[in-house]
Amino acid sequence: MSLPRIPKQRKIIGRRRLSATIAGIVAEKGAQAGRQDIVEALRTALADGRKELTHRLSRKPGAGHEHANGQAFLIDQLIRVIHDHVLEDVYPVGNRSSGERIALLAVGGYGRGEMAPFSDVDLAFITPDKPTSWCEQVIEAILYYLWDLNLQVGHSTRSLAEAARMAKSDLTIRTALLEARFLWGDQDVYDAASAQFWNEVVSGSEAAFVQEKLAERNARHKRMGDSRYVVEPNVKDGKGGLRDLQTLYWMGKYVHRVRSAAELVEKGLFTDKEYRSFRRAESFLLAVRAHLHTISGRGEDRLTFDLQREVAARMNYADRPGKSAVERFMQFYFLQAKHVGHLTGVFLAHMEDHTAQTSRVANFFSGMWPGKSRKVDGYLVEDDVIAAPSDDWFQQDPVRLIEIFTVAEREGLEIHPGTIRIARRDAALITAKVRKDERANALFMDVLAGRNNPENVLRWMNEAGVFGRFVPDFGKVNAQMQFDMYHHYTVDEHTIRAIGLVSAIERGALPEDHPLATDILPKLAHRKVIYVATLLHDIAKGRGGDHSVLGADVARKLCPRLGMDEKETELTAWLVRYHLLMSATAFKRDLSDPKTISDFVAEVQSLERLRLLTVLTIVDIRAVGPGIWNSWKRQLLADLFEAAQEMLRLGHKSHGRPQRIAAKKAQVAQLLGKQASLVDDLAEMFGDTYWIAEPEDVIAINLPHYAAAIEAQHSLSIHTEYYEALGSTLVTVIADDHPGLFFRIAGAIHLAGGNIIDARIHTNRMGKAVDNFLVQNPMGQPFSEAAQLQRLKKGIEDALANRIDMVPSLEKRPLKQMRAENFRITANVEFDNDASNRFTVIEVNATDRPALLNRLTRALFEQSLLINSAHITHYGERAVDTFYVTDLLGMKLDSANRMAKVERALLDAIAAGERELAQAAE
Repeated sequence: MSLPRIPKQRKIIGRRRLSATIAGIVAEKGAQAGRQDIVEALRTALADGRKELTHRLSRKPGAGHEHANGQAFLIDQLIRVIHDHVLEDVYPVGNRSSGERIALLAVGGYGRGEMAPFSDVDLAFITPDKPTSWCEQVIEAILYYLWDLNLQVGHSTRSLAEAARMAKSDLTIRTALLEARFLWGDQDVYDAASAQFWNEVVSGSEAAFVQEKLAERNARHKRMGDSRYVVEPNVKDGKGGLRDLQTLYWMGKYVHRVRSAAELVEKGLFTDKEYRSFRRAESFLLAVRAHLHTISGRGEDRLTFDLQREVAARMNYADRPGKSAVERFMQFYFLQAKHVGHLTGVFLAHMEDHTAQTSRVANFFSGMWPGKSRKVDGYLVEDDVIAAPSDDWFQQDPVRLIEIFTVAEREGLEIHPGTIRIARRDAALITAKVRKDERANALFMDVLAGRNNPENVLRWMNEAGVFGRFVPDFGKVNAQMQFDMYHHYTVDEHTIRAIGLVSAIERGALPEDHPLATDILPKLAHRKVIYVATLLHDIAKGRGGDHSVLGADVARKLCPRLGMDEKETELTAWLVRYHLLMSATAFKRDLSDPKTISDFVAEVQSLERLRLLTVLTIVDIRAVGPGIWNSWKRQLLADLFEAAQEMLRLGHKSHGRPQRIAAKKAQVAQLLGKQASLVDDLAEMFGDTYWIAEPEDVIAINLPHYAAAIEAQHSLSIHTEYYEALGSTLVTVIADDHPGLFFRIAGAIHLAGGNIIDARIHTNRMGKAVDNFLVQNPMGQPFSEAAQLQRLKKGIEDALANRIDMVPSLEKRPLKQMRAENFRITANVEFDNDASNRFTVIEVNATDRPALLNRLTRALFEQSLLINSAHITHYGERAVDTFYVTDLLGMKLDSANRMAKVERALLDAIAAGERELAQAAE
């Protein structure tokens, strides 16, 4: 195997010219004395070659194969020059013995000729027998030259016998030698090694190699996140990345002994069209990897947020209405990863049949099995795998493209990759006529709202291209990413995961994670509505405008086609339009404020809507990605659901609120046990909002703490404890209330290394502040160790006792560069005087950063505002902090000039934090 012809090779490197330069140095100074000059000549050649290749990449930014081959060619020529110099000038031997022979082999990715600018240079030095001292000297001299060039060299030195023995026992070595390419040196030794490898190592081990490679691939996928749709993918090792394509080639080459991927077509493993897809995906991924290495100046294979914009720009992607350049680039990336997934399925089905040497699939293209099988609705089924009975099965009736997925979901079957292949080929048969077909739509609804496992089947349908053809609006969000830190998956993958969650909850599979949704789902009067609304809730993303509004329009057009009546259609459209309402209310508003609940209920209007919206909200958040759903969000949503349900059942009757408070007091008394009398003793000191806002277990912590502080006459009392139920640390501060208390506590918590995720601020009738904060470390984990809790407590004590000067201390604290800095959220301040009867609600949107809350609350203090409650929410890089405030007289802000001054102060505080962080990064 040799490298493809490289255009204008001498512009990359002229080997003869470089050899002549080195010969001149040796003639003038000698090999040893001139060594440093030789190294400099090699460095110059390497730098010039890389510069030329970088220039070519900028002119042809998608030419992945050409660039990768060019990198390998550059290294080839350098190694050949170094080898010849060492043999001729450093360790010359007149008549070498039979043992003084060396073959240089390029192995691994270098052997394939696929190198990125900072890829490792993997070499194998092969000798006929145990290396002689001369061989060891030569190899060492070559390696030292390569190390002097700062190349990352992976190398091995083995005799022919040793190479065969180790390859038999080590999968990594076997894979490296599988791609071995003769580089330079003794051709006869290479030929002997190659013949030995294929005859002694490969022969008879094909099935074992395939199984080991599959196990290795599965372990790698699990390690990398097990989804090809994660928004910061690893181009090399991630699912759907280069390594998956290479694994296909390795297995094909090992079993069928092909020399290039093109020969996989001749062996029947790919069609011509699939091979072109293989090459297209490989070239694109190689190009992306080359840009990643070039931009970062190192071997970087992860397409992180900070690199995505620049790679997109280098590959000439531009903004379009509704989609930024980076989103368009990443959508194309995920489409290529999807093609890789399809190719993998097709390829592995062939390999399984070949290596198992069975006749299970006599004709892969038709999916017909000659052995014992059964028929289900005309389809062949064997070993829980369903297949089309003929190659033209879907052509005979395109509705079958939907039907086969329906049967698979209903019967709990897998679909044979050969049949997926045919479906992918024939997906274009789904025309407007098929989309309007009543039977086709009924079959689709049976999949979507299936009772077994609609998630997997919908994913197969999506990867076959059938889903997007049948629901074109879904096809538009296929592989579409959202360029932010909040969403972990593409829109289509997020949607399919959310549908899978609805199904799992309905089956009773997640009672501990989602007790509320588990209780609600059996009570729904419109079961199919929740599935269709989940499908459509993000369907209009990437179009520009409010995707909720646009999505509701899609629902009104699509639902009748799916067989839904007018009531179901309007209910679905309402859910899509307001699918963010419940989370926004629960996370950004004060649930103890009656106005919050009444406004929410005024929009929801019915118990069925409330139930449907609650389930949709839960699965939407949970399907965003790992770590997004937590017990704190579960509690807030449950509180909002219960309060709204009560109001819907009782109307606006006044006795509902006292009943809730009385019930909560009874529960707190039960938790307090012997101290239950504290509920009655202290009840009048706290207003209704306290009893409604705080969970029972937090009140059971607060009351003894408050009683002890009063008895000891402490003007300041701080309690910290690991709050397992909500995955955070509960910090309670009891102090004489005064303006500025909040921002000082927030600053102290930040100085102690904590982030406030929620704050509930209360001033009782004795003028005492009882403030509860939920705190996590920067990694989103609670402080749980005793020393950590003590440090947190001590920091707050020192800050409130004026033992530290807050502002200088915060300014001195080193700021870590955050991933959120790769994004720019336009700071925004909104005032709402209708959300509460007593308070002005101020909502601040900004890029998340350290000490943001401290800066905002300090700005509010300096504007002479009193904060009654604060609600801190994070959506990845976006922080949304909501404050319920009054002026010093307890009045709302009703002056436009006053609000403008507060807005300016908050925006200035945000801007100051951005400047500080920018300076820290320099």
